[in-house]
Amino acid sequence: MNDIHLFCLKPVHVLKQRNRLKSFLASKAVSAKRPLGSLNIIFCSDEHLLGINRDYLQHDYYTDIITFDLSPSSKSPLEAELYISIDRVKENASILGQPFYRELHRVIFHGLLHLLGYKDKLTKDQTLMREMEDRLLAEYFL
Repeated sequence: MNDIHLFCLKPVHVLKQRNRLKSFLASKAVSAKRPLGSLNIIFCSDEHLLGINRDYLQHDYYTDIITFDLSPSSKSPLEAELYISIDRVKENASILGQPFYRELHRVIFHGLLHLLGYKDKLTKDQTLMREMEDRLLAEYFL
C-alpha cells in the first residue's frame, strides 16, 4: 500500500487533481518495479530549500528540487521525500516559457525518476531524463 502526502509550506494552487497525481506517481513506480511505500512531497520556498541544500548536501545554491531516498534497501518499497521550491519552479517556468502547472509537474516527475534510478549529472543522462520527463508529462496531460 502506498502512502503519498503533499505538504505545502508555501501554497500551491495549481494542484487541483491531487488524487490523480498520487495515483499516477504510484502507478509509474509499480511499472518500474519499485512500488511506493511512502512518499512525502514538500512544497517550500527558495530559502527553505537552500537551507536543506546547505545542511544536507553541502551545496550553496538554489535548486528546484532535492530528492531523498530513505528506503532501507533497493529491494524494499520506496520511502522518500521530495522537497520542491515553488519560487524556483515559478522562475524556471517563466524563463522556459512554460505554464507554472506544467513545470511543477515536470519537477515532481523528475524527482520520481531519480527515485527510480535515473541520473542527470552527465549530458547523456540529462538527455534521457528530459525524454522521460516529457513522456510522463505527455501521458499525464493526455
